[in-house]
Amino acid sequence: MTQIIVLPHAELCPEGVVIDAQPGESVCEALLNHGIAIEHACEMSCACTTCHVIIREGYDGLEPPDELEEDRLDQAWGLEPNSRLSCQAVVNDTPLVVEIPRYSINMAKEGQH
Repeated sequence: MTQIIVLPHAELCPEGVVIDAQPGESVCEALLNHGIAIEHACEMSCACTTCHVIIREGYDGLEPPDELEEDRLDQAWGLEPNSRLSCQAVVNDTPLVVEIPRYSINMAKEGQH
C-alpha cells in the first residue's frame, strides 16, 4: 500500500485525510475508493480535466504524463507545473501529497464558485 495525503478541500474533504492506495490504481480511483467524490466527467478516459489535481509531494516519483494528458492539462483550471489528471497518475511506491483544486473547469463553466 502507498500512502496518499489529501489536503483539505472545502467540499470534498474538509479535514483532509490520509489514505492507503494500491500500487497500479490511479489517484482518481484511490480517492473514489475512499469516499472522496472527485469529479471525473469522462469516466477516467483522459477526455476532460475535471479530475485535475496538484501533486504537492511525490510528483517526480510518478510516471511522467503522456502527450494526451499534457494536452488536456493545458485546459485545466488553475494549472501548475506539478498538475496531473488524477485518472492518469498511477500510484506506485512513492507516497503522495495531493491537493484537489478548489474549482474544476466544470464548476467554472457552470458558475459554481
